Amino acid sequence: MEEAHLLPAADVLRRFSVTAEGGLSPAQVTRARERYGPNGKSLWELVLEQFEDLLVRILLLAALVSFVLACFEEGEETTTAFVEPLVIVLILVANAVVGVWQERNAENAIEALKEYEPEMGKVIRSDRKGVQRIRARDIVPGDIVEVAVGDKVPADLRLIEIKSTTLRVDQSILTGESVSVTKHTDAIPDPRAVNQDKENMLFSGTNIASGKAVGVAVATGLHTELGKIRNQMASVEPERTPLQQKLDEFGRQLSRAISVICMAVWVINIGHFADPAHGGSWLRGAVYYFKIAVALAVAAIPEGLPAVITTCLALGTRRMARKNAIVRSLPSVETLGCTSVICSDKTGTLTTNQMSVCRMFVVAEAEASTCRLHEFTISGTTYAPEGEVRQGEQPVRCGKFDGLVELATICALCNDSALDYNEAKGVYEKVGEATETALTCLVEKMNVFDTNLQALSRVERAGACNAVIKQLMRKEFTLEFSRDRKSMSVYCTPTRPGLVAQGSKMFVKGAPESVIERCSSVRVGSRTVPLNTTSREQILAKVRDWGSGSDTLRCLALATRDAPPRKEAMQLDDCSKFAQYETDLTFVGCVGMLDPPRPEVASCIARCRQAGIRVVMITGDNKGTAVAICRRLGILEDTEDVVGKAYTGREFDDLSPEQQRHACRTARCFARVEPAHKSRIVENLQSFNEVTAMTGDGVNDAPALKKAEIGIAMGSGTAVAKSAAEMVLSDDNFASIVAAVEEGRAIYSNMKQFIRYLISSNVGEVVCIFLTAILGLPEALIPVQLLWVNLVTDGLPATALGFNPPDLDIMEKRPRNPREALISGWLFFRYLAIGVYVGLATVAAATWWFLYDAEGPQVTFYQLRNFLKCSEDNPLFTGTDCEVFESRFPTTMALSVLVTTEMCNALNSVSENQSLLRMPPWLNPWLLAAVAMSMALHFLILLVPPLPLIFQVTPLSGRQWVVVLQISLPVILLDEALKYLSRKHVDGERRPQALPALLASGLPPTPGLLLLPGGPVPASACTRGGVLGSPDGARRGPGGCDPWCLQG
Repeated sequence: MEEAHLLPAADVLRRFSVTAEGGLSPAQVTRARERYGPNGKSLWELVLEQFEDLLVRILLLAALVSFVLACFEEGEETTTAFVEPLVIVLILVANAVVGVWQERNAENAIEALKEYEPEMGKVIRSDRKGVQRIRARDIVPGDIVEVAVGDKVPADLRLIEIKSTTLRVDQSILTGESVSVTKHTDAIPDPRAVNQDKENMLFSGTNIASGKAVGVAVATGLHTELGKIRNQMASVEPERTPLQQKLDEFGRQLSRAISVICMAVWVINIGHFADPAHGGSWLRGAVYYFKIAVALAVAAIPEGLPAVITTCLALGTRRMARKNAIVRSLPSVETLGCTSVICSDKTGTLTTNQMSVCRMFVVAEAEASTCRLHEFTISGTTYAPEGEVRQGEQPVRCGKFDGLVELATICALCNDSALDYNEAKGVYEKVGEATETALTCLVEKMNVFDTNLQALSRVERAGACNAVIKQLMRKEFTLEFSRDRKSMSVYCTPTRPGLVAQGSKMFVKGAPESVIERCSSVRVGSRTVPLNTTSREQILAKVRDWGSGSDTLRCLALATRDAPPRKEAMQLDDCSKFAQYETDLTFVGCVGMLDPPRPEVASCIARCRQAGIRVVMITGDNKGTAVAICRRLGILEDTEDVVGKAYTGREFDDLSPEQQRHACRTARCFARVEPAHKSRIVENLQSFNEVTAMTGDGVNDAPALKKAEIGIAMGSGTAVAKSAAEMVLSDDNFASIVAAVEEGRAIYSNMKQFIRYLISSNVGEVVCIFLTAILGLPEALIPVQLLWVNLVTDGLPATALGFNPPDLDIMEKRPRNPREALISGWLFFRYLAIGVYVGLATVAAATWWFLYDAEGPQVTFYQLRNFLKCSEDNPLFTGTDCEVFESRFPTTMALSVLVTTEMCNALNSVSENQSLLRMPPWLNPWLLAAVAMSMALHFLILLVPPLPLIFQVTPLSGRQWVVVLQISLPVILLDEALKYLSRKHVDGERRPQALPALLASGLPPTPGLLLLPGGPVPASACTRGGVLGSPDGARRGPGGCDPWCLQG
């Protein structure tokens, strides 16, 4: 029932055909229960999902074809033929197992919501007298439910009666706001009210902080606000990371290239199908060349790439964990490197989620035309009772000010909360209301009676100063808060003989406008003077300034009634009389508090701006408070106009879809929002190709955490948020995000190196097989050897490249475009050139053995190209043993050159453009160890039985190894030459020279022009929208233009 908050309580009861006294009948309960049921995804569906990746399907097809061909092998190759399909299948099985495991873990985000689902509820039904306890899941819409202090609300309830003077509810798990909300039963005539404003509703999973009430269930299960979050999380499709998208695109391009090349190899050799080597059988020849095509496919697929990427990311997560960033999803490590927008929750993320008094004042002088205030600031941003009280720049002893002594007394006694030291966590925590705990902490910092605190333990320190005050006065009873008078008070009597003569007192705290209106006098030191109009207006002006200024403080006025009625004469069971008792008050002082920003966050946001990352605050708090916090943190400038920069959830809803997209592009603050708003904001940002990170700690953050490319939860946050996030900050420190982004950028930079390294290796293998097929030469490499190189030999150096040292200026660059190709343009040419050299060198090594090796057959090149025609009857092969063309020596030479060349190529990859003379390989000792290990493994398959039989290789002589090195080492000189060209010409042309030249000229920037590396270009030349020249650090331009400086 979506509109329950709009209707009077009686109308809601009529809708469900129920009375507050009788409750639902069994028949009504049965009909309501039939409307709900569970749903889920089977294990088999999860398994099949793991084979949707295009590279995996290509590999699966290659394994199937290899298996079929292996069935037709004869002789000694029968056993070894099955090795290739077996290895491929094992890779796919391992990949599927890991994938299913990750999918199952993802469901924890939904299961964790059960932590907040209450187990029991108290209902009134017609089948039994009085209140009965039932399982919360058995409650249905229309049930009359009773709740009291300490209860967890079992369903979404429309309040129909409050049985205490006030009802306060902690809604932080739903709204993210730490201050509990006062509820009432009146209708709220606002059809667009957000959850925070529905003060006549109780929401499932929230906690009753004080009071007792009865309500009618209007939504249960998945139809509650908490259930809607669960539905949102279940429906969110996880975003593929930029790296996954690039690999998907690479897989599509690879599949097309493989198809074309394999078909070309097979078609070109149709004329050789009936050669004597195939027994004159056209079918045997067709199958033989089909095997070569399959080998080509195996060569083209970088089988080791998934394993190397996973290993590199896993190692990166360990480094991040040391920086307090715990990664739950490996691909999110790489995603951090191109994050362009961080959408951050305010409470508990940018702020401490610990209310803290930061200012207070008492009256110093109140004459007929003058009112002078003593203003104080208080340091400390947590519940720890550590901080100084200062007047101006000077620390003060609060005991010297009579007004501060009385203010501390009111804070301590007009209070039902306390501080507690959690010895397990080593932190101070609140017990009770956040606002009252802030007052308790203030009393400890003030220490008005100069209590000796040095010898106290942390547990004793938590309440030492409050305990001293409470020994002086005894609290008799409390007049609870009500929203009509906007205040609460306590009735206290002295406990010390010397104070008895002063008589009982009432201490009052509440909203300044309401309390000051009932004040007739003001305390000036130890004197009481009449409160005149001038003093009243000056005090209220100060309160308004604090409440609407740069801090937007939550202010509380503190007052006392020096001569209250005797308690016997007070009607405590009639709350309508409370306002009468809280009259003729004496104003004592005022305190201003806020949920303070974390001290380290401002500098972190400055670093984010330097790194080109835009920070957007998204909060459920009111707009004034949100904008004030943004200004304090540097998200908004102190004097910046917030029009178009800050929106409430309602203002955002009033915009058209296109205006909403524009708002997400320019705004840096969203206030009074609900979970659905957060997800929509993330979606709009993603529509501009922004890579979005969402931080948060509450249940309300979970859907957006799951929707964003990377969700970042706080370690002290809810289990729901942590389960939905890809990364958890164990220290709840926004600064850890900056460290994680830096690590993510370094990891991606290194990842590009080993991906290019592996791809150049595969290009070399493809060139090798393509050349041998086109020239009609014997196989230089067989599929099982290619698998060995791709998975093992190349895998170790590729993994070690993940340990390359990061660039020093890595956090001074704008975020990379997520659409930036891994290999394009000049880089594609570079690695194609290296790959072609590798392929030529491999073929050359095998050919050298046939033509020139003293231990080889020394046949002619013509004979080698026509080896399939070799027979005793062919005069061209007189004196040549045809079995020599099946020798293991040429394949061993080819494999050895391939491995050695790749090891040299790995050493080249320490830096993308820097020479080995400037960045030598020993800067990465892991790489040297990996190269040594790969060479050791190569010698292992050459020398240790039965590996030579499986891999069809044989030991080489010393002379043959010299030739291997002579063919392999020149790849270092080739890459050095390409690096030189890249440094001197390609990179030089790409540097942003247009901007410095324009700035040096003193000319103003031209609106509508984009300053690109080649010079100014009209903005209209770019086709897709992007953030242009925004001061918040969003640097990436539209339509792939990628400007260095954007419009003026």
